[in-house]
Amino acid sequence: MSNSYVNPNAYGYPYRQTAGSPPFYGGNAPQFGTPPLTSAGPTTQGPNIPGMLPSEQSYIENILRLNKGKLIHLYATFENKREKQFTGIIEAAGRDHVIISNPQTGERNLIPMVYVDYITFTEEVEYEYPFGSTQQMATYPTR
Repeated sequence: MSNSYVNPNAYGYPYRQTAGSPPFYGGNAPQFGTPPLTSAGPTTQGPNIPGMLPSEQSYIENILRLNKGKLIHLYATFENKREKQFTGIIEAAGRDHVIISNPQTGERNLIPMVYVDYITFTEEVEYEYPFGSTQQMATYPTR
């Protein structure tokens, strides 16, 4: 049996005292992992370009809300790589979902955003809130 010891901390592994391993005499064991999360959001904001939503508010849900009532083709991939296309009118959009209705069948679909691959529009896409609009853009805290 070899008496050579390799410090697991040298390879990014957190130190754990196990049977047969030498004791750690360095005070507190080093901590590895992700840095602590802070509640502070980004400190810089992108430029405000006319005709475009401010970068911090150009979420998909806001774009879909601006285009409520328009016909779209939504492409989604579900578990087991099952792909599906939905065609319908945007009824509502939330942070994690979109609701569309098919005018020909009357069917309404609530689709979680996590499955959405992309969306195509059949007409021009609205990307700017009308001047003086009281419509609220989604502004959620950073995660």
